[in-house]
Amino acid sequence: MPEIAASVRRMWDDDAASRKLGMELHEATEGRARISMPVTDEMVNGHGMCHGGYLFLLADSTFACACNSPGPVTVAAAADIVFVASAQRGDVLLAEASERVAFGRSGVYDVTVSRPRDGQVIAEFRGRSRTLRSA
Repeated sequence: MPEIAASVRRMWDDDAASRKLGMELHEATEGRARISMPVTDEMVNGHGMCHGGYLFLLADSTFACACNSPGPVTVAAAADIVFVASAQRGDVLLAEASERVAFGRSGVYDVTVSRPRDGQVIAEFRGRSRTLRSA
């Protein structure tokens, strides 16, 4: 059974934005995370595709879970995304994050957003993290 680190469980329970969009946390441990999200009517833009902001939010939430899985409070320092293909109303998307490198209080994480039903990659996200100093 996939694990969810206690540090991530606490953060996720307080993350109303992600949960309100129907995201489901599947795994978050050892610098990795998996989250799914359905594309609803409210997420579709004027071109009939999932708005890129929702794709970024899915990837960013997954990045947050991966970089907080070791325990210390960690935040985004920067992030960028490449949109590869469009997602449509009714699609269920899966974001998978993994730590690429950690150095000092910084880290680099990659997140792939895909559509599992056909394996299509929808977006590639790279996030840079920074662990906060203890208060």
